[in-house]
Amino acid sequence: MSKKVMVFVGTSKGGFIFTSDPKRKKWQMSDIQFKSWNVMHMQLDPRDQRLHAATSHFVYGPTTHYSDDLGKTWTQAKQVPILTRPSKSGRPAGTVEEAFRSEGGESVKDIPEKMSKVWNIKPGRENEPGVLYAGAQPASLFKSQDRGETWTINEALYDHPQRGQWNPGAGGLTLHTILLDPMNLNRMYIAVSAAGCYRTDDGGATWAPYNKNVLADFGGPRFPEFGQCVHKIAMHPSNPNVIYQQNHCGVYRSDNCGEDWIDIGEGRLPSRFGFPIAVHPTDPRTIYIALEESDQYRMSVDGKFSVWRSRDAGESWERMTKGLPEKAHLVVLREAMATDSFEDAGIYIGSNTGQLFYSRDSGDSWDLLADFLPPIQSVEAAVVEM
Repeated sequence: MSKKVMVFVGTSKGGFIFTSDPKRKKWQMSDIQFKSWNVMHMQLDPRDQRLHAATSHFVYGPTTHYSDDLGKTWTQAKQVPILTRPSKSGRPAGTVEEAFRSEGGESVKDIPEKMSKVWNIKPGRENEPGVLYAGAQPASLFKSQDRGETWTINEALYDHPQRGQWNPGAGGLTLHTILLDPMNLNRMYIAVSAAGCYRTDDGGATWAPYNKNVLADFGGPRFPEFGQCVHKIAMHPSNPNVIYQQNHCGVYRSDNCGEDWIDIGEGRLPSRFGFPIAVHPTDPRTIYIALEESDQYRMSVDGKFSVWRSRDAGESWERMTKGLPEKAHLVVLREAMATDSFEDAGIYIGSNTGQLFYSRDSGDSWDLLADFLPPIQSVEAAVVEM
C-alpha cells in the first residue's frame, strides 16, 4: 500500500479535493464537488476513511453528506442536523418551531432561529465508534452515533441560561469549533462567536464558560465571563491540557484546560486580529496563525501576506514569507488553515479570494497549490493509505 496526501477545500461554490504523494510536489485536482453549493467543511474520519461534508444551499438549506470512496460519490444524511425539541404532548420530536407551536407558543419571538449552516464536522475519539459531532448556526452542537446518518442536538447547550445574552459575530451566531480531550472522554470544548469558549466535563450534560483573562474590547466589560469573540481554538492530542486560541482581540494560550488564558501576542505580534490557528502535527509547541491588520481593516498586515509561526508555544514569533506574494491584501477565514501529519509538516492555507498556498517544510517556504478557486472557507488535510 502507498500513502497519499489529500487536501479537502470547501468554498462558497463547491468543494475540491487535491491529491499528491508524500513528496507533495505534484498535485491532482478533482472535479468540483457539490457544484454551486456552499461547502463549509469537509473532514475525513481517520477511523473508517469516511469523508464528511457540511453543505448548505440557498434553496435546499443546510445538510451533511458522506462519501465512502474519498469523494467520488456522495450520500446525503438520512436525517440532517435540525433544531429539535421533545414535544410535551408525547408526539415525536419535530423542529423547534413545530414543538413551540404544539406547546402553546404563539408569538414569533417564542420561535428560535432556524438552522442556516453546519459549520464544522468533528470525528469522535478512537474509542467512540460511529460517533461524530457537528457545530452549526445558530450556535448549536449535534452528535451522530451512526457515522453521520442521523444527528441529535445537545439540548443542554442549546438551552444554556447564558444563551440569551450571546451576540452574533459578523458571520452570525456560530458554533464553529469542537475540541475533544483524547484523555478525558467526558471533556469537550466548543467555541462560539460571539460567546467564547465553553467546556463540559460530564459528556455534554452541562456547560460552563472558560474565558478568564480573554479580552473583549468591542463594548461592555473588557474581561467578561462570556461574550468574547473567539475565532478558533486548537490543541495537540499529545498535550490536551494546553489550548491555543486566536481571538477577535488577541492570541492566547491556556496551560490548564481553559481555566485561564495567557496573552501570547501583546508586544510580540503586529496585530491582535486574525481568524485561524493551527498546531504542528508532531510538535505541540509549534503553532501557526495568519493575521490581519485589524478588525476594521481586514486585510494582510502591511499589505504583505504572511504566516506567523511560534516554536515555543507563543513566547516568540517569526514572520514566514518565503514564496508568498510580496504584495497581497488577503483574508484567511477561521477554517482555512490545516496541517498534514508528517514531521516535515505540510501547512495548507486558503484565502477568500481563491488562492491555496502550502508549505512542505513546516512553514519555512511556501508554494501556490491552486488559484482562481471560489472564496475558500475551509481547508483540511489527511494522509491516507491507498
